[in-house]
Amino acid sequence: MLDAVSARKPHILVVDDDGEIRRLTAQLLSENGFRVTAVADGDALRRQGGVDRFDLAVLDVMLPGEDGFALCRHIRTLSDMPIIMLTARADETDRVVGLEIGADDYIVKPFASRELVARIRARLRRLQVAPPLRSAERRTRFSFDGWMIDSIRRELRAPDGTIISLTSTEFDLLIVFVERPQRVLSRDELLDLVHGRSAHPFDRSIDVSISRLRKKIEAQADEPRFIRTVRNGGYVFSTDVVAEPDG
Repeated sequence: MLDAVSARKPHILVVDDDGEIRRLTAQLLSENGFRVTAVADGDALRRQGGVDRFDLAVLDVMLPGEDGFALCRHIRTLSDMPIIMLTARADETDRVVGLEIGADDYIVKPFASRELVARIRARLRRLQVAPPLRSAERRTRFSFDGWMIDSIRRELRAPDGTIISLTSTEFDLLIVFVERPQRVLSRDELLDLVHGRSAHPFDRSIDVSISRLRKKIEAQADEPRFIRTVRNGGYVFSTDVVAEPDG
């Protein structure tokens, strides 16, 4: 049974078929204040029980049998927890595929230990803190064209009242937009606001995340009314937003 201190630690799932990497990663995260469950593959994860007890998952792409992409899809059907993919490929193929199926971030192997810890903490912090804009009167609820957003519950409701499932990155991206309606945001700005990092010249992660978000909130994703592309500029949330203060 967990003691009270351990129970309060963020619980990280690590899936990697390389036993040595799995051991070292678990040790690294444990030493940095996380509770860790490390398994070799999807079958081992399923034997552990449900995924709802984890706060974040770190998945290796190159797993035997059910690869990391398939496991990411499986987890996404059960949970909206942040998912970080590990890929040995330096090109953008694995990164784009991972983001398209719902991953929140990716790290290329070999990676620095501090980078993995920093990325995990950044993803968890975005689940725990208030929206990025600060003011004397903090805004926590937003509405636009019948859509309702609660940034504390991290909940998006469609005009018909249906709760729309968003990944952590998709929700963070939507919050960035509704806090800055009618303002053109470059890809660099969006990457910094959503992920807290600068863009690589060929980084398509924001474009992929926007494409996924459009499919969930636009009537026609290929003819968006809310999130519009600005040529040579970036993106703009082009509808009026009503913001309500906390409390």
